[in-house]
Amino acid sequence: MKKRIAMSIFGVFLCAVSVAFFKYAAFGMDAFQVFVNGMVEVIPISYGTLYVIINGVLLLFAFIFDKHYIGLATIINLFFLGYVAEFSLWILNMVFPVSGILLRSVFLVIGIVLMSLASALYYTSDLGVSTFDAIALIMANTWKIGKFRYCRIGVELCTVILGCILYFVGNKSFSGLGALVSVGTIITAFCMGPLIEVFNKTIAEPLLHGEK
Repeated sequence: MKKRIAMSIFGVFLCAVSVAFFKYAAFGMDAFQVFVNGMVEVIPISYGTLYVIINGVLLLFAFIFDKHYIGLATIINLFFLGYVAEFSLWILNMVFPVSGILLRSVFLVIGIVLMSLASALYYTSDLGVSTFDAIALIMANTWKIGKFRYCRIGVELCTVILGCILYFVGNKSFSGLGALVSVGTIITAFCMGPLIEVFNKTIAEPLLHGEK
């Protein structure tokens, strides 16, 4: 249990840091962050606070359809991820005040890898997942719609589209949307599911069970 708790907390922390890398890279964010930032354009409150509200709504969804996915990681993610992401981005901007295309590209790769690894860690710890991650897991494991990787891709694509619509509603223009939706968003939408499965098998599960 101690190992599960450590994996769960560290996984959520890594996820928050990965969000900062995505934001700094400005090559597009993961699907959920596109949605949250789209909501920010419509509802004028801070990112951290809005993140808590949106996750609260998704928490209700998970509670109704499969409470198994609600746990320690869910609560930590709900109340702290948004604020840790904001702080991490502040650190990156302070350490790297000037960003070139090469640095941004490296940070995009780091962001994708960290987010996939983070998801694998707290999935395997089985102490709850983020409310957004619970959607694809419920579709795959509870509703039996299809394999997780395909459910994840479908959820990611729908979330990106909704985030773009919200951004347009708030700005009356798609100008500036490129910082949210770009190559990084596409790569994340199609690679997150498969990468999470790889990290599950190669790192998270061996770590939890003490395998080499």
